[in-house]
Amino acid sequence: MSGKSSIHLVENALLVSLHDDVTDTEIMDLQDTLSGRIAKEDVRGVVLDISALEIVDTFVGRVIAQIAGMSRLLAAETYVVGMRPAVAVTLVELGMYLPETRTALSLTHALSQLRRG
Repeated sequence: MSGKSSIHLVENALLVSLHDDVTDTEIMDLQDTLSGRIAKEDVRGVVLDISALEIVDTFVGRVIAQIAGMSRLLAAETYVVGMRPAVAVTLVELGMYLPETRTALSLTHALSQLRRG
């Protein structure tokens, strides 16, 4: 993989950037690391940046839903930013429903929503 997915603390949220070539193993490791960081750092939100993803399969869609559910249980809201139109269409076509996930146009918008919450 050319670059690992990363987790950065921004204000009171964890910014998670997924790279287009993330493997199934790496995304599962990311999920485990993220849950530990949410609990340890007591953040208000998780911002999942998927702008690098050109396509999403059912596995990645399911992991996004799991990250959102896990975050919610740990008292953190999840925002997905950077979703391309093709990714949105694919998620709908796959029947993926992400009830615990909010969307925002940008990191700035997501952080603004978290500040209000």
